[in-house]
Amino acid sequence: MNFQQLRIIHETVRRNFNLTEVANALFTSQSGVSKHIKDLEDELGLELFIRKGKRLLGLTEPGQELVHIVDRMLMDARNIKSIADQFSNKDHGQLTIVTTHTQARYALPRVVTQFKQAFPKVHLVLHQASPTEIVTMLQDGRADIGIATESLAGVADFVSFPYYGWHHSVIVPVGHPLESVEPLTLEAIAEYPVITYHEGFTGRTKIDETFAKSGLTPDVVMSALDADVIKAYVELGLGVGIVASMAYDAHRDQGLKMLPSSHLFEENVTRIAVRRGHFLRGFAYRFIELCSEELTESVVRSALRPEKDGYAGEF
Repeated sequence: MNFQQLRIIHETVRRNFNLTEVANALFTSQSGVSKHIKDLEDELGLELFIRKGKRLLGLTEPGQELVHIVDRMLMDARNIKSIADQFSNKDHGQLTIVTTHTQARYALPRVVTQFKQAFPKVHLVLHQASPTEIVTMLQDGRADIGIATESLAGVADFVSFPYYGWHHSVIVPVGHPLESVEPLTLEAIAEYPVITYHEGFTGRTKIDETFAKSGLTPDVVMSALDADVIKAYVELGLGVGIVASMAYDAHRDQGLKMLPSSHLFEENVTRIAVRRGHFLRGFAYRFIELCSEELTESVVRSALRPEKDGYAGEF
């Protein structure tokens, strides 16, 4: 058994059992990938994959057990390198943050600026992704920290912390009839076309649930991944916008008006997550603390301790 075989097992599952993609990702040949898998199965005396001819369709029961161990071993190997870097190059290295557009655009600029001032020699990678992709990147070890409103809570592999709370707000072009509706109601909003986030992004589920609880089905004529696109089309008069409150800036968005609407929508909580067992460099703890001063290194380390019996993975 060797690390190349372990990497191939991990990548095969990650690439949905497509050996061509596995070979490309690991810079080897498909025949070489197949041989490594067969050699490992022969060494263990077990079939790890369900096959149909030469195609792999999934994992056998022992394969399912093995893949969890493989993931831990590969993560431990990365951790060994990170520990060495921590003590030999404390202020050098790379920190990968994976987050959504909304967080990268509106919540993190201050944090990123302060972090780069404190750690100018750390290569900070800010990767924008969907909530589902954020979970995958944390689980694969391709990211150190994940920040999102959706998907991070309740994942057994993660420890997540509340970052900040926020509400959705209604925006309209200046002079829109809804400006005179006080208090603003869901019924009044539903009389107009609605432009808001795409399903699965920036609390869209809560928006849909809020209208559904009132027996309303808004006419969502357009959905987008980020608020800047939503605001652009609202300003063109194509509909009423529902965006995260922090996405509106009265000075920048002078053609738009944000209406008092926090009473209509439940609070959303953006969370910071890290994977259990993933070694964090000292500057990673500092990044988290810059996000929230309550999340000190000691607080985060305490939450990550494996001996915390019964801990559900959230704070």
